[in-house]
Amino acid sequence: MDNNSAIISCTPFDPEEILVLRQAIDIAEELIGDHYKVSTSEWKRYRYDIQSLKDLNREEVTDGAFAQIRRYLRHPSLRTRGSEPGDYFKICLQDHVIRQAIQRDPSIRLLPLALYIVVHELIHVVRFTRFLHSFDSKEEEREAEERRVHALTYKLVAPLRIADIPEVLDAFRNCLAVDTFLGRHQEGPSD
Repeated sequence: MDNNSAIISCTPFDPEEILVLRQAIDIAEELIGDHYKVSTSEWKRYRYDIQSLKDLNREEVTDGAFAQIRRYLRHPSLRTRGSEPGDYFKICLQDHVIRQAIQRDPSIRLLPLALYIVVHELIHVVRFTRFLHSFDSKEEEREAEERRVHALTYKLVAPLRIADIPEVLDAFRNCLAVDTFLGRHQEGPSD
């Protein structure tokens, strides 16, 4: 890889791409809410945030996945009492990895790819929060969970009438390495 492509590939999403990402997040939250019967007010009990490269700390950046879920004991701005559960999941979108996939395959567009990734990550957050799967599971259990989440993501996204969804689903049909998980840290990420 030459220096120019390295600079381009590590560049955070621009404002137009962030708007597309926000659209994907809105669609994904509605889709997951409908599937898991999560009302608008209930979303507040799911302590998570979705951030892209420009808002990530160095340790939250990876080159090995489209996204990384980090679990913290609490969100940095939340004050919880000792008896309250405080798990906070930060979905760290890896702009540079997403952009590389789009550059590699001209049939892949940002909206359908971001939608696929965010749906996948939100399924994990709901499953972790509802104790349907343990964040700290063993490797073989994680692999089985990734297959379940991948299949459910495919099932939820496939019927959508969004341009280029079939191309994304076809390109990532056998892909199970969408994300990585990193364990519980004492505090939330520092700002």
